[in-house]
Amino acid sequence: MFTHSSLARGLVLGAVLATSMLATGAQAADLRLKFAGTLPVEHQGTKTMEQIAKTIEDADVGLKVTVFPANQLGSGEELFEDTIRGNIDFSMGFIYAHKDPAFEIASMPYLAGDWDEMSAVLRNPDSAYNQVMGEHLDAIGLHLLQNNPEGFANVLSTKEPKNWDTLDPKDMNIRVWSSNVVKDTMKELGFNTTTIAWADIFPALQSGIVDGAECCTKQATYTIFAKSGVGSYYIDYNAFMEISTFYASNKTWAKLNDEQRAVVEKAFAEASDSFFQWNRDNDAAFEQKLVESGYTVLTPSPEKAAAMRDAVRAKIWPQMADIVGQDVLDRIKADVE
Repeated sequence: MFTHSSLARGLVLGAVLATSMLATGAQAADLRLKFAGTLPVEHQGTKTMEQIAKTIEDADVGLKVTVFPANQLGSGEELFEDTIRGNIDFSMGFIYAHKDPAFEIASMPYLAGDWDEMSAVLRNPDSAYNQVMGEHLDAIGLHLLQNNPEGFANVLSTKEPKNWDTLDPKDMNIRVWSSNVVKDTMKELGFNTTTIAWADIFPALQSGIVDGAECCTKQATYTIFAKSGVGSYYIDYNAFMEISTFYASNKTWAKLNDEQRAVVEKAFAEASDSFFQWNRDNDAAFEQKLVESGYTVLTPSPEKAAAMRDAVRAKIWPQMADIVGQDVLDRIKADVE
C-alpha cells in the first residue's frame, strides 16, 4: 500500500533519474566544432591543427573537431569574419587590421630580431603584445588562444632586386598585404608596392603583375612557390614576422563548460609550443631546400641589416601612433626597446 511519503520518495527518485538521463544525453550529444585555416594541407601548421583536434577529442569531454585547411572555408579575412559570427569555432590565421587598427601591431616592422625575441614578444602571455591582442580581439567577439611566430616573412621575387642590401631604389614592384605600415616599410626599403590578397599572389607572380612578394617564411616559400617553379630569389630582410594566431569565437567559448575550456586551452598551448620549436629547428633546412630547388637566398651583412632596421624603426614606428594609438605603441615599445 502506497503512503504519501512513499509516493513523494517515488516522485523524487523519478526526478533524479530524469535529470540523470538528460545529463547523459547531453554528454552523448557531442558539440561539433569547425577549425579552419589557410595553410596548405602538407604545411606543418595544418598538421598542428590536426594535432590539436585529436588532443581535444582524445580528452573525451564531449567535443568533436573537424579541421578545414587550405582556405576551404575562405581566406584569412573571411575566416576572421565568420569566426566573429560563430559560423566557425576556431581559426588559425593572420590577424588583419580591417576590424581594429590596433591589430597593425602584427605588422610592426623589426619588432623582433631573432627567434628568442620572437618568443619573448609573441609567446609570453604577459607580454604587451599578447595583452593588447587579447583585449582588442575580445572587444570584437574573439578569444585569443595563442600567437604563433613561424619565422620571418620575407621577400621572394622572380629577379634580383637592384641595391638589394641598401635603402636605395630596387626597381621592383612587389606585393604587400593590406597594411599601410607594411606598404610604407617596403617603400622605405626601396620597393614599389601593390596591395594583393594572399590568395592572389601566385597568379600575380606568374602573370608578371608583380615582380615579387613580401609574404613568406622559408618553409612557405619552398612549399607553395619553389615546388611549383615560381620565383628565383629570397631576400632575408627579416623586417616582419609570419604570425599565425589561434583564436576562437566568443560565441563558441560561451558554450563550453570549465572542463572543456581547460582541455581546449591546454591543447592549443601544447601544440603552439611544438609548432614554434619545429619552425625554429627547421628554418635552416628549408633554406637549404630553397637553394636546392634553384632559389638564390640573399642575406644582408649584419652591418647593412642593422642600418636598414634602424632607418625603418626611426621612420615607421613614430607614424604608427596615429594608427594603433599612442598608448598601444608605448606599451609595445616598452617591452622591446
